[in-house]
Amino acid sequence: MAAANPDEHGDVNSEASPHALLTFLQSQSQNTLSRLYQKPSSCLSIFRLLGPLDRQLVMNLLWLDSAIPASTMNAWVTREGRKPYEASLGILSRLHILPSSPVKLALNPTFKTSLRQAITGGGTSGSFGVPAGNDDKHTTPSVEKLDAYALERWETILHYMVSSGSGRYPAKPSQGVLLLLQRSGLMTSPHGAALQITSSGFQFLLYSPHTQLWELLLQYLHMAEERQMDLVEVLSFLFMLSTMELGREYSTEHLSGTQTAMLEDLRDYGIIWQRKASSRRFNPTRLATTLTSSAPPLPTTSGSGGTTQSQGFIVLETNYRIYAYTDNPLQIAILNLFITLKSRFPNLVVGAITRESVKKALANGITADQIISYLTTHAHPQMRRNKPLLPVTVQDQIRLWELEKNRVKSQEGYLYTAFASQADYEYVLDYAKKLDVVLWESAARRCFFGSLEGHANIRGFIERRTAGNV
Repeated sequence: MAAANPDEHGDVNSEASPHALLTFLQSQSQNTLSRLYQKPSSCLSIFRLLGPLDRQLVMNLLWLDSAIPASTMNAWVTREGRKPYEASLGILSRLHILPSSPVKLALNPTFKTSLRQAITGGGTSGSFGVPAGNDDKHTTPSVEKLDAYALERWETILHYMVSSGSGRYPAKPSQGVLLLLQRSGLMTSPHGAALQITSSGFQFLLYSPHTQLWELLLQYLHMAEERQMDLVEVLSFLFMLSTMELGREYSTEHLSGTQTAMLEDLRDYGIIWQRKASSRRFNPTRLATTLTSSAPPLPTTSGSGGTTQSQGFIVLETNYRIYAYTDNPLQIAILNLFITLKSRFPNLVVGAITRESVKKALANGITADQIISYLTTHAHPQMRRNKPLLPVTVQDQIRLWELEKNRVKSQEGYLYTAFASQADYEYVLDYAKKLDVVLWESAARRCFFGSLEGHANIRGFIERRTAGNV
């Protein structure tokens, strides 16, 4: 097993908030984490996901042969650093890397041994994958081919989300991907109809590719036990992939049953490439090798307008007109969710934000703030000279159209009317109020409107009163 540099791929969690996967791992049992820490690649990947202070604490303790008093470490902490230091201790203890209530500080022995092995090398566990031998029949796919494959698979998922319900998408993801989108709340199937994007789904489109990928993978981890998959094996394989070398082929012969079953799912996400389903070798794509890295998981320059998008491509005028300098079908499909397209040129799309287009977006669960956030995120560099960045009149109007939609609220229920007397009306109304199912009442018209859930009880009460039993 080759030695690995702990910061070789860069850290992915330089912000104050912990990585979403760390939050998931903190909810797991000590036994699960102890099994996970037996793999050097898992420990190295988790180390990369930790915050800077967390990593510093681990490295300070990694090469010590015995525990040190907590008071000794406390003496190194300034008054201003006390709060972040205690927060780091809390994260490491919940991950069972450090003891929960330390008198002395020492790393989990299993974690320490594995991380040392990951950094210095040695061992034959195959934790970082087993490279496949030379294949005289086939040539190894180039990095460019792997990038194109990952981009095509990932954009297929995103394109299906934004084109949901319209049938205008270049390809349909697999059933496994569709189930994952539905279970994660990014898409919904109202009354058994075709899947449609939700408000959470549109917010998902605003995230970076790295955050998008982990949001789906976290849902995949939640579903692992339902599918009778070993969670530790699933996590170990994802961590193994994150430490592999882009452009190199690896053997499937040393994978567990769970990990072999994962290959089909990971192909659908564009995380791995295989020549065919029965192949005994696979290539990790950039989506895989950057899982625990700060490097971009997708190529930033591509024939689909990647460079333009990374710099911002939308110009919004005070007359609600939009100029989008892109030829990317995915970005155009996203814009079509909330603007009315007027013209399309080889590298330019012209449209406008209208009352009808915003109402259509609101009906699909997209909020005014999400529309404004998307326009802000993808604003053209020329727009960024403006203060404020987006025209205030346009922002205000989008929010007003949302308020217009929220003015009327519909709810299913039953209208109770035609009471024989005022006493009857008040008697039944009082009973309904005790059940807390009255949505509206009118004493002048002697009627009230009750919720769907309360109808059976109110009807039974009226029948018993009519029969003289109340």
